[in-house]
Amino acid sequence: MSEKNTQASQLESSLWSAADVLRGKMDASEYKNYLLGLIFYRFLSEKTLTTFSGWAGETENVTQKYAQYMDPQFKLEGVSVQPSLVEYLQNTLGYLIQPQALYATLIGKIQAHTFALDDLSQALHDLEQSTQNLSSAQDFSGLFADVDLSSSKLGSSLQQRNQTISDTMLALNAIDLVHHQGDVLGDAYEYLIAQFASDSGKKAGEFYTPRQVSDIIAQIVTYQHNAGDNQVRTVYDPAVGSGSLLLNVGQHVQDPSLVSYHGQELNTTTYNLARMNLMLHGVSYDDMHLRNGDTLSKDWPVDEPYLFDAVVMNPPYSAHWDNSDKRLSDPRFRDYGVLPPKSKADFAFLLHGFYHLQEHGTMGIVLPHGVLFRGAKEGKIRQKLLLDNRIDAIIGLPANIFHSTGIPTLIMVLKKHKTTDDVLFIDASREFEKDKNQNRLTAANIQKIVTTYQNRQNVDKYAHVASPAEIKENDYNLNIPRYVDTFEPEPEIDLDQVKADLKQLDEEIIQNEQAFNELASQLVATHVNDQSKSEAHNEG
Repeated sequence: MSEKNTQASQLESSLWSAADVLRGKMDASEYKNYLLGLIFYRFLSEKTLTTFSGWAGETENVTQKYAQYMDPQFKLEGVSVQPSLVEYLQNTLGYLIQPQALYATLIGKIQAHTFALDDLSQALHDLEQSTQNLSSAQDFSGLFADVDLSSSKLGSSLQQRNQTISDTMLALNAIDLVHHQGDVLGDAYEYLIAQFASDSGKKAGEFYTPRQVSDIIAQIVTYQHNAGDNQVRTVYDPAVGSGSLLLNVGQHVQDPSLVSYHGQELNTTTYNLARMNLMLHGVSYDDMHLRNGDTLSKDWPVDEPYLFDAVVMNPPYSAHWDNSDKRLSDPRFRDYGVLPPKSKADFAFLLHGFYHLQEHGTMGIVLPHGVLFRGAKEGKIRQKLLLDNRIDAIIGLPANIFHSTGIPTLIMVLKKHKTTDDVLFIDASREFEKDKNQNRLTAANIQKIVTTYQNRQNVDKYAHVASPAEIKENDYNLNIPRYVDTFEPEPEIDLDQVKADLKQLDEEIIQNEQAFNELASQLVATHVNDQSKSEAHNEG
């Protein structure tokens, strides 16, 4: 194991252990907000000190030196350094944390038994206020709204809540974050999100797409678009969740620093989580364009850029939505003549994402299997997509790989400009590894899916390239078993051998019956002799 992987593993274990303080007090879907929020605040504090250290050239007692330099009365060569330091920190970091609000300072108060919840509450408030006149203001607005320090679940009294938060902060302080900057810490944060998703059960569908599925989609949408002038530079997720799918796309391009990330999320708590996750992975404010809103009710983005090199999505399955007739004039849906059913928004999400795809881009979306064969309005939409040559591939996934549902799902790949008129079907539903209560795609499983997509050839009992005529013959039904035959014939039966085996079995039965009868006759004879001896003895 590499040094980076070892560091990441140790960090993940330590961070997950720190959750023990909160684990018995509330559900995982709730305590994740406190733990992840506090980890993020400590990260921002450490980043402040690191940036100050580089600016001032101070490497020892950095926390104390930072407080000294930020004192308006402190001067170097007769000039106060505080104004220039503040300006440098704001321009470099996009925020400002005062010395008294640093995580390390709050830890000092906890250890001295002088900490109050108001200290942390004020620190979080001041952090947000420090960004008001900066380009990062939108990225920090309401970021810590879910760290509810007044919640009774932290304790029934102020003293108990104070103790709970103090214990949590102390547990996190014992972890060395200083030597885990950049992607290692970001990936550890991603690990925690996955662990919380596992603990949260169905609620996890709101914020996490398993890394295995994200990896497949990311490799497909960046295929032939991951280098040079052809590199994916803009990526959009209309149901962004924790942002993991966006980040995975960035990891599969030649230069992630050139990628601009766009996403919208309905759930405010999850939206906050996505912003933290992207910042922890080093995404700059200029490249992070996230919005808290309802993707289907109001289109976004509507300003440039509103078309993207890659669109990725794992929307809620078969959700309800407002499909009133007024939406027939919406440019996202009007070309299809009908709207998806009110009780099944799957195609509404698909059409929204496809509308925002660049002419030569690729889209990958996770959907339930019903979109492949349901008729009525969904059938008309599916038929038009096929006739317009928009659907590139259908990849069937194993059941029970998501935390939010056990149903089998699929990845649909779409393009506006295809070089072929066929559709590739891949049935990967039977190749997985069981992992505790869930199924898991291995690295080999993932590689086989991606390689099969890239090769675009028939693979016996696994993949099939279907022609337009074949799809038309199936009345535009895309149910995977119609195209990929996974039937395993029963082995041929040798009737002559069966007869011989039956004859031998009959002979063995006859032999066993004869042996049994001989034993039974011996038992009867012995019983009669013993009875005669007993009667003779009694007469004597």
